[in-house]
Amino acid sequence: MKVEITDVFLRDGLQDEPVIVSTAHKLEIAEALIAAGVKRIEAASFVNPRRVPQMGDAHEVISSLPARSGVSYTSLALNGKGIERAAQAGATHIEVVTSASQAHSNANSGLAVEDALASLGREVAKYPELQFFAGISTAFTCPFEGDIDPNHLLRIVRAFKSMGIQDVGLADTLGTTPPEQVLASTQYIRDAEPDLTYYLHLHNAHGQALETVTTAIASGITHFDAALGGYGGCPFAPGAHGNLATEELVRHLHNSGHDTGIDEDRLAEAVRLARDVISRSPAVENLDPAR
Repeated sequence: MKVEITDVFLRDGLQDEPVIVSTAHKLEIAEALIAAGVKRIEAASFVNPRRVPQMGDAHEVISSLPARSGVSYTSLALNGKGIERAAQAGATHIEVVTSASQAHSNANSGLAVEDALASLGREVAKYPELQFFAGISTAFTCPFEGDIDPNHLLRIVRAFKSMGIQDVGLADTLGTTPPEQVLASTQYIRDAEPDLTYYLHLHNAHGQALETVTTAIASGITHFDAALGGYGGCPFAPGAHGNLATEELVRHLHNSGHDTGIDEDRLAEAVRLARDVISRSPAVENLDPAR
């Protein structure tokens, strides 16, 4: 079976690191991912650089990424202003994100869920030529509110659907949700809205993410996010763990007989480059205390 992987190192992987990686190094890592066969790369987020200084060069990154046949780059936006900035930078694939919980939405974007959705919806409507995806953070478990009611999650999915968005990502932001809970909530959403396409964004607190992947594939989900080296985490979700590592996911999928189109040796080179770049990058200064 063909399984699609989006590598999110350049966005999610770097946003919680206490260093600033240069634009040039980010572009070098993007080239290494492409050489390994990764076809979709989440490259930046257009968020407040005072709160997430690691993403302060989002415009430069998106406008400088190499054009490669079959390769797409996604940008993340939490509100209408973020969409506008991404469009101005030349982004063609934009993931619009809100949280499933009010408390995390307030911490992450400074907006209530309903206000965030309204802001996103108004701006999405202005750019019919762009391709939008939806991402829902804390889709299963919130560090402040605990388990998320699937009915509440469904209302958010339907809000994105009303914007004309057909692809929806569900994120286990903490990485602590038991696989059976992830799959039960996901199946509830899929049964209610079967015409949408779903993918999973998994963090990996207890080494259980690969179990979730295996079960999800058996249920028909074939698109997953992962990050080189397992880097990443949400700065505004206490207790959030790193992402499922791209190299671990690829190895697991290949050992299970699935096709990813990704070369493991080239991917290992990309992991080494990412680790080296982080180790040599300058520390973040004047970090917003809100983080």
